[in-house]
Amino acid sequence: MKSGCSYILKIISSSLCLIIMLTSIFLGVPMAVYAVQEDYTDTAAGVSGQEGDALGLSSASAVLMEASTGQIIYEKNSTQSVAPASITKIMTLLLIFDALQDGSIQLTDEVTVSEHAASMGGSQVFLEPMEVQTVDTMIKCISMASANDACVSMAEYIGGTEEAFVEKMNERAAGLGMQNTHFVNSCGLDTDGHVSSAMDVALMSRELINKYPEIHNYSTVWMDTITHTTRRGTSEFGLTNTNKLIKQYQWATGLKTGSTSKAGCCLSATASKDGIDLIAVVMTAPNSKTRFAEAISLLNYGFSNCYIYKDEQPLEYESPGISGGVKETLETASEKSFSYLFLTKPDTGKIERKIELSENIAAPVNEGDQVGCVIYSYEGKELGRIPIISKEDVPKATFSDTLRKVINRFL
Repeated sequence: MKSGCSYILKIISSSLCLIIMLTSIFLGVPMAVYAVQEDYTDTAAGVSGQEGDALGLSSASAVLMEASTGQIIYEKNSTQSVAPASITKIMTLLLIFDALQDGSIQLTDEVTVSEHAASMGGSQVFLEPMEVQTVDTMIKCISMASANDACVSMAEYIGGTEEAFVEKMNERAAGLGMQNTHFVNSCGLDTDGHVSSAMDVALMSRELINKYPEIHNYSTVWMDTITHTTRRGTSEFGLTNTNKLIKQYQWATGLKTGSTSKAGCCLSATASKDGIDLIAVVMTAPNSKTRFAEAISLLNYGFSNCYIYKDEQPLEYESPGISGGVKETLETASEKSFSYLFLTKPDTGKIERKIELSENIAAPVNEGDQVGCVIYSYEGKELGRIPIISKEDVPKATFSDTLRKVINRFL
């Protein structure tokens, strides 16, 4: 009986000590809040570009980019600002798909053509004032026929006015780091101050095809038709893709041509082969034949020299501990997958990955907070890092939460 009482008294005594200690912690010294502040960055995109004119290109500027990593394989005068002509419409298309994604417009919405849009001239599908076409048809006209009238119609439909839409274009460009671009109109007609660069065109092309791969449903179509319905009745109008690579290059997936007297001939060409997606941009080519031939040269060079490593193996590690929270362990995951572009074929068995988790993680932790990283290396060289983030919110434990934990340990 005495031994039983003694055991109970020991439990009570231990519990009281813990309660006193916890009380002093909560009332006296607040628990440290660790918000996981290590600044791990993804440095996967690190292959230097091939400067100069090693491929013998006659176009004034050019870029070859691998789409998944954003790595530059080749560049020539890549940051030189020049007139971009209808390659401008890549940004217009990007904003259209942004609007589709956020639900502000639908593919089935009907768009009424204004006098201003119908008067554009240049490449067009001859939309008439007050003619109505769906958003889907407008995208088709922009992607395939490079239609200025359809482009301005969509700019007005989304922005209210073309001017307001152009402001959105420049904001989006700034967000993508397009440092040598300034848009003045939505379609690319020659205008003072309307400029971009091969690098910037590659950046917006990458954003469009990666974020909205459905653009290829339009950019890969060679021929199609639309129906005009006007006061004079109904008529069919044929569309032919301005991008001849769709017929000439078997791996072509898009994307956009451009040509004006000021810009010369331009092209942002996308292609996919054996799991590698490339973006070849040529600016100010002397003629249309040259822009397509030089884009093919760039793409062939890339496919011949690029090897993509993609880590598809699941991460295996113990869940890190967390102090001062309502839980004692933290559910985590890698924020994104890792890929790296090699310009020589690697021995993938030598690629190493190391998991680093932050020490002394303390509540509160929010879902998405970074708590570590995965470091990839090859033959002693670091290839890049991807963040490890929290998959859950773990609030700071209250006094009652902590007391409940203590009591549960003795039950």
